[in-house]
Amino acid sequence: MIAPPIVPTPLSAVIFDCDGVLVDSEIAGLKESAAYLKRHGLNWSQAELVERFSGLRDDQFFDLLTRAFRDVHNAGPNEAFFKGLYDQRRLSGMPLEAMPGAYDAVKAIKTPVAVASSSRTDRLEKKLKTTQLWPLFAPHVYSADLVEHGKPAPDIYTYTAKQLGIDPAECLVIEDSVNGVRSGIRAGMAVWGFTGGGHCFEGHGARLEDAGARWVAPSFQALSGRLQGQEADSVS
Repeated sequence: MIAPPIVPTPLSAVIFDCDGVLVDSEIAGLKESAAYLKRHGLNWSQAELVERFSGLRDDQFFDLLTRAFRDVHNAGPNEAFFKGLYDQRRLSGMPLEAMPGAYDAVKAIKTPVAVASSSRTDRLEKKLKTTQLWPLFAPHVYSADLVEHGKPAPDIYTYTAKQLGIDPAECLVIEDSVNGVRSGIRAGMAVWGFTGGGHCFEGHGARLEDAGARWVAPSFQALSGRLQGQEADSVS
């Protein structure tokens, strides 16, 4: 397969992941989750949790976690285990906030924009409305609930391009996870990585590049500068 260009020509749409890109939510409860899982025999660091599970839909996350638990205990986890993990994440008390610079960067984009996320529909809407980002994207906010397969399958990005009425080859994806990068590439889109979130530990950008990201933005300021330059080039 020929790699997509760094920036599509023409650039007709920019599609964002939500968690860890638009909203700094991946870090919330990460420390508490790692501690909880360690008490249950799953001794993963925070960075390992991000590497293993970031970008996955809930059903995929639960399936992988169940397999890992079974490997350690020779039996699957019960409902109390998953409830305990969810409760532990809530103990962090971290406020839900937009990624620094996200609002202004998205507002400045001249092409159509959309969100393609692994979050459940209700949670996705809540996150974007809480962080005041919803009006920038609605109605083009799409959850992987809408498609058969979650990331790293291409379904959600293919679906989003179809809703926009834009050729996937003319879309640029912004992703913070390896699974998300692979999803965008499999949909035939150019993908940029993003490492501005609190969950992006050392080496995260290199992993995104290894997965196929054509460039990695360390912040929305850097992302906005490069996008504005590209848009200017496209009309000159």
